[in-house]
Amino acid sequence: MTAAPVAVRDVGGAALAVAGRELVAAMLAAPDGTVSPSVYETGRLVSDAPWLPGHAERLRHLLAAQRADGGWGAPGAYGLVPTLSAVEALLSALRTPGRARPWDAHRLSTAVDRGIAVLRDRLLVAAEPVPDMPGVDLIVPALIDRIDALLDGAAAPGRPVPALPMPHGMTRHRAEAVGRLLAAGGPVPEKLWHAFEVLDERARVGLAARPVSGAVGASPAATAAWLGDPARPGADRSALEYLTGAVARGGGPVPCTTPIAVFERAWVLSGLARVGAAADVPAELTGSLAVALGPTGAATSPGLPTDADTTAVTLFALARLGRPVAPDSLLAYDTGTHFCTWQGEDGASVTTNAHVLEALGWHARHRPGCPYADVARRVARWLLDGQLADGSWTDRWHASPYYATASVAASLAEYAPDTTGGRLDRAVDWVRDTQRDDGSWGLWTGTPEETAYALQVLLGAGRPPRPGLATAVRRALAYLDDHRDEDGAGVPLWHDKDLYHPVLIVRAAVLAARHLARLSGHAGR
Repeated sequence: MTAAPVAVRDVGGAALAVAGRELVAAMLAAPDGTVSPSVYETGRLVSDAPWLPGHAERLRHLLAAQRADGGWGAPGAYGLVPTLSAVEALLSALRTPGRARPWDAHRLSTAVDRGIAVLRDRLLVAAEPVPDMPGVDLIVPALIDRIDALLDGAAAPGRPVPALPMPHGMTRHRAEAVGRLLAAGGPVPEKLWHAFEVLDERARVGLAARPVSGAVGASPAATAAWLGDPARPGADRSALEYLTGAVARGGGPVPCTTPIAVFERAWVLSGLARVGAAADVPAELTGSLAVALGPTGAATSPGLPTDADTTAVTLFALARLGRPVAPDSLLAYDTGTHFCTWQGEDGASVTTNAHVLEALGWHARHRPGCPYADVARRVARWLLDGQLADGSWTDRWHASPYYATASVAASLAEYAPDTTGGRLDRAVDWVRDTQRDDGSWGLWTGTPEETAYALQVLLGAGRPPRPGLATAVRRALAYLDDHRDEDGAGVPLWHDKDLYHPVLIVRAAVLAARHLARLSGHAGR
């Protein structure tokens, strides 16, 4: 449980300070992190670990999460992975004796029929590309195959059920390549452990994945698949303890990644420190971030590979809080043009590079003569080249362009202001022009999270006031006031195997936006 957020309709300094202290207390009270449950991950436990406590609660969660149109998850192609997982899980419960109570069978069957209809009629035939989510090109073919096998096994003799198609633009090439690599006993990148549950069952036996703090890939689904039957001789007790703890914290459903302490603490503290709102941070929090940094940086969670994004945000948070650590570990991710999130990354991340610019830029400013200034300037140019025609940025780690645009605008405004020209003005104008009628901003619907990012661009880009700014800010603050009680029920927008909502990180983003409004003099208007 986390502390209830303080009401901040009164955005005076005292109220903001109290809210900041409560946010810090919430991180200390929940050291594994606070994140929304995942339909995808919960479905995998229904299928692979029905023996875990909370099985009935997970089934109920899947049934309750089904949308009115029969799918699961966010709109459009973002619904593909959660819908596949939920359908396979409910089918598995129906087809396996003892996994569903008899009086639940009709509800499960109805939900499955509606979910399959959505898959066949919309999600698997849509021209919209599948979002760039971790492991998606392994997850989708694996779940399609499992659903096909379950449907075929229940088909009437002589009347096979048509197989589900692969979605538009997706192939099985990577899944097949990983399968061949596993079968041959070749080395497998550590980042694949996070999706262990969808690796080929015949080949993954020889995979040298091992639990770290009880978890494989920091994932309940991956850990359950690795553990298998917990009653077999020699079953790993640490993995079982990790799983029982994860389901207990969520009351049955689970998130895609747990724990997320390093990620949560780095993002919360850096977001507050960026706007001067981080005060009286306990040494326990800064110390945990310092300990997380190794020769190759920091990882989001134990059992995941280190990455440039978590490393950069951790370095920036520590620097702003008075515990700077030389950012040499970041240089291993330098490709010569930009920074990769990890070695061998397919594609590139705008927000990772925005965070790298902040980490290197801080040290270049405060350590004259250090070798990071030229690298920071190169990263800034790369970010500027990635701006879209409308003035925004988008990214692979978040569904909303407001997060990416806020991340880039903050880094450029602070650490490359002389290189931006009119680029930040274009970003500010795009934000102003996309405000919704109710004063919010949002990709699918207005959300406090995205409204906070929009305010950070409007107020934190370091540009002269643009026309309409005061009105836009006033309407946005009124929206945040009206939605201040939605703290733990935000719209999932962050990319993992499924979209998720990091509760305290979003709360910090809102608090930072309110702090900027107060500093700029808009809060009292």
